[in-house]
Amino acid sequence: MKAFESTRLYFERAADQLDMDGSMRKLLLTPKREVQVQIAVEMDNGEIDTLIGYRVQHDNARGPMKGGLRFHHDVDLDEVRSLATLMTWKTAVVNIPYGGAKGGICVSPRGLSRKELERITRKFIDEIHDVIGPDTDIPAPDMGTNAEVMSWIRNQWEKFHGFNPACITGKPVEAYGAEGREEATGRGVGILAFKLLNRIGRKPAETTVAIQGFGNVGFHGAKFMHESDFPIVAISDVTGAYYREGGVDIPAALRYAMANHSLEGFDGAERISNDELLTLEVDMLVPAAIGGVITSANVNDVKASIIVEAANGPISPDADENLFERGVIVLPDILANAGGVTVSYFEWVQNLQYYRWGLNRVRQELDRVLADAFEQVWQVAAERRVSLRTAAYVIAIERVHRATVLSGI
Repeated sequence: MKAFESTRLYFERAADQLDMDGSMRKLLLTPKREVQVQIAVEMDNGEIDTLIGYRVQHDNARGPMKGGLRFHHDVDLDEVRSLATLMTWKTAVVNIPYGGAKGGICVSPRGLSRKELERITRKFIDEIHDVIGPDTDIPAPDMGTNAEVMSWIRNQWEKFHGFNPACITGKPVEAYGAEGREEATGRGVGILAFKLLNRIGRKPAETTVAIQGFGNVGFHGAKFMHESDFPIVAISDVTGAYYREGGVDIPAALRYAMANHSLEGFDGAERISNDELLTLEVDMLVPAAIGGVITSANVNDVKASIIVEAANGPISPDADENLFERGVIVLPDILANAGGVTVSYFEWVQNLQYYRWGLNRVRQELDRVLADAFEQVWQVAAERRVSLRTAAYVIAIERVHRATVLSGI
């Protein structure tokens, strides 16, 4: 099943709960704008490479559109369309005044020099600068991009439109970025995992965890969860997975990953495969890497009773239904990894006000927003007797629907 088909299926389940008519379903699912551009760039060897870039703007009923920009060799229009739609529901479920967007370039950044990456980024902004901006569509980092790339984007956009750091978020702190933005998604995953355990009467120290993925989200999620007394028994990245029954030394793993830019060669745990990590005997599984890792092919081997979706779309729809029927609690991606866009919102607000918040305020506000959203989702799930995913979609779709009706068509 393609990415957008999965997103549509989850939407339809929630729309059924709301008895939404077909015309409104079509309106809320159809993206406002889809842009595909040619990026012709001179590479370091003197050859011209032609890449394809995308920006999909899904909905602006609740405010300017917001969404990451990813550089990855598997980026295509269907994936970007799906992620833009997810951003609409994600911003709505945590009740921040945005709509959804997403962008990407089909390229592998691992094979690029820093200068090539910069030229590609600037050429892309040359093509889309007129459809993005602080009051229209605010990009942010995603897979394959980082704070430095955001600085290049801001600089290139401002060449056309003048000084306005609110045109993009995820910038370096020194360049009008927000303190706490880099840790935000992973920290949010930890915060929500803690809230979930509190709701079901469990303690972190009694809940074993396996984290699949040790990029930005997995890294900061592991750090927060370790500091909150969760015993993390397995971690992984693209080089493989590392398991220790008594708990991985997370501070040592964090230091190793920072020094070596991966977990390759980490000797503080037994080496296992990424597939094995997904089926370990643990209480909580945190997929924090790529989508589609839990499917009908392996879902029956998943033993965790709680899954926190730190990645976008790690569980296929048929596997998700299987897990719900088995009583596995799944905290859905549109809530679980919403910490990043929430702190991006804080950054945007600070840029518009030309006023900087301290790290403590950012963290306190993040905790408040996520806690409020979680309690609302939990309550709707209990009242309607549906999964947390369907409950999150119900809340989000209802808010977007209401904003659409109030603003007129």
